[in-house]
Amino acid sequence: MRFMCVGDSMTIGRAGDFTWRYRMWQHLEAAPDGPHELVGPRTTLYDAETNTASSSAYAAADFPPAARRHLAGWGEGWLHMAPLIADAVTAHRPDVLLVSLGLIDLGFYTDSARTAENAAAFLSSAREANPHIRVVLLPVIPNIRAETDAPFAAECAHFNTLLAKAVADLDTPGSPLLLASHPRRTTSTPPRTTAPTPTPQANTTSQRPSRTRCTRHGSWAPATRGRPPQAPAEPSRRETPPTPGPATAPPRSCEDHDGANTVEHGVTMAPIDPLVAVERMD
Repeated sequence: MRFMCVGDSMTIGRAGDFTWRYRMWQHLEAAPDGPHELVGPRTTLYDAETNTASSSAYAAADFPPAARRHLAGWGEGWLHMAPLIADAVTAHRPDVLLVSLGLIDLGFYTDSARTAENAAAFLSSAREANPHIRVVLLPVIPNIRAETDAPFAAECAHFNTLLAKAVADLDTPGSPLLLASHPRRTTSTPPRTTAPTPTPQANTTSQRPSRTRCTRHGSWAPATRGRPPQAPAEPSRRETPPTPGPATAPPRSCEDHDGANTVEHGVTMAPIDPLVAVERMD
């Protein structure tokens, strides 16, 4: 089975990181029902010194180049990925998309409603490329900004509600969608950035298997019927977004916590096991 990780800075990682994709690869390699592959058009990490996604300096020397493949970008969100996903699915033939997007959109580009439209456009485009694609989506994890910016916190919460409704509405037997459980909240760390970003060794729990979360606590909300848009919406006119991609000031990251619960800006990262997600989709 072929998995494609789609995301922002938390997924691409930066020079010196292990990345949660490495932990996912370890998990898939140990799974008894393989073979499994990580696929995608990109392989590099973000390089803060050059402000480009050009680094191959992974912390794990045993992370094979072929397993480093992904579709993730520093400072990228649903707005950026919706136009790319059809070609990526066509070229790399994933069976399952593991998607963690939205915080960048809400922080810099679009409000919750427009972000939800772009998420729906992403799903529509992915299905155009593969009508049987399966997708696991992680809700937005509010960062430290949400604790002092009430409107931003409300936008994060509203988007997560809209995302859950979209998943329920657009889920089909032939192309199942699954909304992952929201990670647990912990004591906040000092404010550092506009987005949580993984660091070396600080990624274990980003992919840690959690079968109970998947099988007992899948998040499904009532559906609101409506045709998904076919193209990503433009940023709201009331906003003045920064230049897309790495031009946005790169977030800094937290201390390393190898082999333990990952705490990123006050959030304990513990999404579901993708293999169990696939079982649930069947």
